[in-house]
Amino acid sequence: MSFKEKLYSEVKTLGIELDYTALDRFYTYYKMLIDYNTRMNLTAITDEDEVIVKHFCDSLSLLAKCQVKQGAKVIDVGTGAGFPGIPLLIARPDIKLTLLDGLNKRLVFLSDVLAELGLQAEIVHSRAEEGAQDRNYREKFDVATSRAVARLCVLAEYCLPYVKKGGEFIAMKGPAAGEEIEEASNALKLLGGTISQVQEYTLSDDSNRTLITVAKTAHTPPKYPRHNSKIKKQPL
Repeated sequence: MSFKEKLYSEVKTLGIELDYTALDRFYTYYKMLIDYNTRMNLTAITDEDEVIVKHFCDSLSLLAKCQVKQGAKVIDVGTGAGFPGIPLLIARPDIKLTLLDGLNKRLVFLSDVLAELGLQAEIVHSRAEEGAQDRNYREKFDVATSRAVARLCVLAEYCLPYVKKGGEFIAMKGPAAGEEIEEASNALKLLGGTISQVQEYTLSDDSNRTLITVAKTAHTPPKYPRHNSKIKKQPL
């Protein structure tokens, strides 16, 4: 089975159908990811089947599980090699995507990918806590998301300030997120967020995932996010 056939089949199990253009773009993205990965550290996952499931399907599960309105402004905080942002844009070119990362060489890669795919997104070179204090980005987005490994109480301080009141922060987590949810209750209250949905699911390779949707119910106080060192040393 070809890459495109495998991807189409896997994504269809999520309830998402990709057209020929999207499948071509995913294949190009995959080839560029593997090529650039020989020169810079983008991903430890390079096997074709694993990239399809662990990167592409995992990213697209956000669209399968959550309602993202037409033309939504979406920011991927700490995007790395472009996950979940680029897969979301390939599947939904209507979204207005911003990719934010603190490492410029990753953003050069993403800029090359977007040019090759014929897609547009804003690319921002910034640390998450600094970008969230920029009035051009603070509380400007319908959706903020991240696949970062930080605990929810930390991730919320990085991401919630980007979300406008009435929008959502969607944290893409692994299994056993229950403890993190309990631990983050104070942080979410301080930052103006309320958990509206927790969805646990399993990918086709039997790896467990959790999507935590946090509704932005109040404005984030100006003092948040704090400096990176304080966020890590003293989580809210």
